[in-house]
Amino acid sequence: MLIVNSFEEYESYLGKELGISQWHKIDQDQINKFADATLDHQWIHVDREKAENEGPFKSTIAHGYLTLSLIPYLWKQIADIRNTKMEINYGIEYFKFGQPVLVDHEIQLKAKLISITNLRGTTKVVIESILVIKDQPKPAYTGEVVFLYHFL
Repeated sequence: MLIVNSFEEYESYLGKELGISQWHKIDQDQINKFADATLDHQWIHVDREKAENEGPFKSTIAHGYLTLSLIPYLWKQIADIRNTKMEINYGIEYFKFGQPVLVDHEIQLKAKLISITNLRGTTKVVIESILVIKDQPKPAYTGEVVFLYHFL
């Protein structure tokens, strides 16, 4: 777990790998709850029988946006940014989905600091994010997440 207490400490990691989260298994219950929350009940996600018999992956798959929504959860396993009064999820950029995450597969987030800027007291960081699927050669996605921090 990376611990960062200030802008200067954060800046020292520029261009470096920050860490890798723990493995997280995406099960059908999580997929179904995400479908309910987003009103996206496409059969490829929620109908196991049809997905197994008619789908291209022979399994249900996680919503792409479900995998994106896990970034804050997985990020908190990589870095503990301390001495802040606020942290804001500011943006996501340049995301490409490489392959779907099948039900019951495990994923983990790899993070690298690619830029850090002091915007008059607000720290803007851009984190390269790669979602790895266990035992798969291609990641689920690659892209950049942008966070804003207000250090004390």
